[in-house]
Amino acid sequence: MRLNGKISWVVGGSSGIGAAVARELAGRGATVAISARRTEQLHDVAAGDMLVVPADVTDAASVSAAAERVRQELGPIDLAVLSAGYWKQMDPADWDTDVFDEHLRVNLSGMSNAIAAVLPAMLQRHHGVIAGIASVAGYRGLAGAEAYGATKAAQINLLESLRIHIARTGVRVTTICPGFVRTDLTAGNRFPMPFIIDAGQAARSICDGLERERTEIVFPARMALLMKAARLVPCRFWTALWESASLPDTRSAETPGRNHRKQGTP
Repeated sequence: MRLNGKISWVVGGSSGIGAAVARELAGRGATVAISARRTEQLHDVAAGDMLVVPADVTDAASVSAAAERVRQELGPIDLAVLSAGYWKQMDPADWDTDVFDEHLRVNLSGMSNAIAAVLPAMLQRHHGVIAGIASVAGYRGLAGAEAYGATKAAQINLLESLRIHIARTGVRVTTICPGFVRTDLTAGNRFPMPFIIDAGQAARSICDGLERERTEIVFPARMALLMKAARLVPCRFWTALWESASLPDTRSAETPGRNHRKQGTP
């Protein structure tokens, strides 16, 4: 898929991976629209070169209206990159159902709302790519990521199920699973983040994978190998590994006053 000339919509494009992908798409000649809640940040990212369409992924009507505006102003959407995300560590001693539900609203329902906004038109045209950003955190259970990892695992399953369901329609579904990326979401983490990369490098990996029409884009390579290997570890030994580890304080990733709901995933 040549990105040059493609009409691309990045949902969750105000910061982090989403913003970096929007810039990379524009740099490769794509016509880009970006959406998120934070209008001022969207304009900063767009720098006058992208269509800014504010939207809240947790509001299906808002996302649908944004997609319609993109189609009206730019034309049919060739590529939708779904990057909106929320991350906050869970504390088992103080289980917060509101935090858990916010992960569901942003990460899972938000992705569903975005798919609903673009899929019917793509199916009618027998053309288009939906690229959903999940995470390697969805491969195995990780301490502190009970809510985040659950929604990322669900996203991986959602995207795979959709891919096989519409395999003969001409519409393609790509699953993107980053490792640790330097973004607003990871800035407050107080635990080791192996093989962490910059958002720009992540965006290049994503766009390279899209141009090669890869079904799954996982990066960086060392983190991909590590987490894919972790899938093969029996549950008993995976649990024992974490029991013997020195676990971080589950509250340490939270910077006072920091809003961990951002448009982009780690």
